[in-house]
Amino acid sequence: MTLFRLFTLSLLTLAVSPAQRLRDLRVPAPLPTGDVLVLGFLGGLESWDDDHRGVRKLMLRLRDTPGLQAESLAHRRSRVADKVILRALDRDRNGKLDDAERSAARIILVGQSLGGSATVHLAERLHKRGIPVLLTVQVDSFGLHDRVIPANVRAAANFYQHEPLTIQGQTEIRAADPAHTRVLGNFQLHYPLLVPFPVPESWPRRIFGGAHAKMEADPVLWAQVEMLVRQAALGGAFTPEKVRFEVPGQ
Repeated sequence: MTLFRLFTLSLLTLAVSPAQRLRDLRVPAPLPTGDVLVLGFLGGLESWDDDHRGVRKLMLRLRDTPGLQAESLAHRRSRVADKVILRALDRDRNGKLDDAERSAARIILVGQSLGGSATVHLAERLHKRGIPVLLTVQVDSFGLHDRVIPANVRAAANFYQHEPLTIQGQTEIRAADPAHTRVLGNFQLHYPLLVPFPVPESWPRRIFGGAHAKMEADPVLWAQVEMLVRQAALGGAFTPEKVRFEVPGQ
């Protein structure tokens, strides 16, 4: 890890998100039988309920689909996700999960920037508890130890950019155990400096956000992420032809 990456990570984690409490989340307790729980983590400077951000927009769209329970979280509140998952899976309400409750879990995790790193860390905690994950998706993931996907994850995808003068995402994720986890791909997107933002943005994001912010705002990217989430929720097998994307800038 470069000194620049460590310095930037330190600055981002100094951002204080509005306090997010368990009661702020709309996930049923327990989760209806057969429903899929989708949790999305926003990046460093973002509020968990900012309706202008890509992760939040995706979670709100997914809520409209019967059988999908979706919620966004600030990356610094990832421990709230532990409590949400426990309440969602604990069908007998005894405060702990038995083998049947763990094996019945249907969870999908999505994260952008520091939220991508939070996604991997949550998957690792779930692995230690024996809870499976259908899919993880990292979007320009930035943080510590966000490269290796634990064996409880069925499928994983990574989208990133490496333009100059901006925060650059994780270039390659790999499976801790390829026999249990399929890495769908490490998809590089391109956002040249002179290409405008894909949607209207505030002047600080336009001036200082660079390609990292352009990627977060890219509706084409989020449509691809949404396709993966919906396919995983339906039990998709992720055949190669179904994960071939149109990559902007290529």
